[in-house]
Amino acid sequence: MTTSANGAEVPLGSPVPPFTPHAVSVSLPTWRDNVGYEEGDKRVIDAMVCGYPRFFINPKITKLAQICEQKFGTQGESSMLFPTKLVAEQCRSFIHHRSSQDGKPVIARLIQLLICPEDKANQGVLVNSDDCGCNASTPLVDLHIALFPSDAFSYAKQFWQHSGGGISSRLAEHCLSLLPENSPPSSPALTHRYVGKVSNRHYSTKEKFASPIHSPPLAPTEPVENLSTDQSFYLEERYGRNLPQTSASFAKRALRRRIAGVLVREGSFDDLSAGDQDAKIGPSRRGVDGVSEHDVYLYPCGMNAIFNAHQLAMSVLPQAKSVCFGFPYTDTLKILQKWGPGCHFLGHGLDSDIDELEKIIKEEIANNPSKTPLLALFTEFPSNPLLRSADLPRLRKLADEHGFLLVVDETIGNFTNVDVLPLADVVVSSLTKVFSGASNVMGGSLVLNPQGKHYSKLKTHLDNNYEDNLFDQDAIFLERNSRDFQRRVKVIDANAEAVCEFLRSQSPTGGSPSGVVKDVYYPKYVTPNHYERCRIKDKASPGENGGFGGLFSVTFTSPAASHAFYDALSCYKGPSLGTNFTLASPYAILAHFTELDWAAQYGVEADLVRVSVGTEDITTLLASFRHALKAAEAATTH
Repeated sequence: MTTSANGAEVPLGSPVPPFTPHAVSVSLPTWRDNVGYEEGDKRVIDAMVCGYPRFFINPKITKLAQICEQKFGTQGESSMLFPTKLVAEQCRSFIHHRSSQDGKPVIARLIQLLICPEDKANQGVLVNSDDCGCNASTPLVDLHIALFPSDAFSYAKQFWQHSGGGISSRLAEHCLSLLPENSPPSSPALTHRYVGKVSNRHYSTKEKFASPIHSPPLAPTEPVENLSTDQSFYLEERYGRNLPQTSASFAKRALRRRIAGVLVREGSFDDLSAGDQDAKIGPSRRGVDGVSEHDVYLYPCGMNAIFNAHQLAMSVLPQAKSVCFGFPYTDTLKILQKWGPGCHFLGHGLDSDIDELEKIIKEEIANNPSKTPLLALFTEFPSNPLLRSADLPRLRKLADEHGFLLVVDETIGNFTNVDVLPLADVVVSSLTKVFSGASNVMGGSLVLNPQGKHYSKLKTHLDNNYEDNLFDQDAIFLERNSRDFQRRVKVIDANAEAVCEFLRSQSPTGGSPSGVVKDVYYPKYVTPNHYERCRIKDKASPGENGGFGGLFSVTFTSPAASHAFYDALSCYKGPSLGTNFTLASPYAILAHFTELDWAAQYGVEADLVRVSVGTEDITTLLASFRHALKAAEAATTH
């Protein structure tokens, strides 16, 4: 059982934080629990009621998918649910492409499903999408189903995880609320049309997926609290300062302005005016002239923003390999490898890798002088989990010389601490993390640099092809959560720096050669010059300079010390980062369990502990880390 820094206890498999219906983290309190999750241990899997949404399919989504499978599927078919036809077609294309590479092509079939509340006067009889028996004042929900043989599920779940394009748990909950309670799968509240062909059920495929996506049994684990959806939203609107459910466009406009840095008055949790048409707007604080809310595009999650940034690059520039610079979160690399011409992986992200990049460019030019040598370079600033920062000015120079895009993921640094937009063509971020902080909603953003060389092409393509797939209710929660984003970041930055200074003091680098701490990875200590170049400086008030973020990783002198430290640490433990509360995880175990030796080649040790520091009282936090360190020391003496 996890005990947080504030004393809250969370059993294995329960939402983090507790009683959060759409939590994006799950309690994995011990090292053994994390290994058990990856190994599919029944003890762990049966206890889980939620998980990180791209890895663990929420019970509400599973329930809706089962209804769709029973109504539209054939014997032995499974399904995935998507918000638009385009995303469903991308899934079908991916399944066919990857299964064909394995010599057993699978063709999924697509169904467009319209859902509306039962019309009691007409007994809910639906004829077609134009005459569905719904009240005109009630908007339809447009759902797209990909159906495929169950033994091809591994391909579909790869798409789900890598692209982040599946429906959210709130959208699934909304769809279920529109269906009659306890209705059979043949409910008349559904109408559909088929798109494509029925797949061949004789094809099968072996499991090709590195990390498991688990779907839990529906009962009795689904309820997290006893409030209905309507009751929950009433409480959020009345006491949580959420916008009304009808204000999604207002919320999305507020989000785009907040991310663009153009709001003049910002930071009050009670301020509901950020999305007003007449809200006071000023020049952007993102370090680039001309940035506006119209340069910001919202996505259902951060990985979907990365996926679409790559799709955007492939749409506007000549085809070539991309570059993954530095050791990234696992799915960024998978996207670049599995879509398009592939990628060069420079996994250390150090200056020596830029030397290697220059050699790659020269070789590409020598092989084909008339072709652009690279499509795009993707890098995190700083990286996860080693907190390395790339030499962005040097990368920018190469991008300008050779015509490729520079795409920077600022999730870990965040735009309160670092200015990376002036050096990037595209900046992506996971709004799920510290921008939201509450661990109860997913979201992502993509920002174009209006001064970039490729801006006109990128902007034109996005404006003509962008789909807003961020579900309205998710946008409303994101807007509410992010109102005090800047205030929270400052507290988190200060807490993280204090914790890192303490842990580093117990390492050889910090003057303790006999300590159990081997190293602390934190932007202040790792590639500091590169981070410092982009760290925001306030010349008028140096005390208001950007910080070093809330994420760090720590390694120990032995596996026993690492495991003991993790187990004894009094904080929430589970996947994700950037939460308002401190959250720890054995990163390599969760992200690279089947490829630990490969990850270790790039400095990501199997026993590394990653910690995302929260807003708790610093005295309490430091006491928790001292206690955990004593447990680590004790483990090395037995």
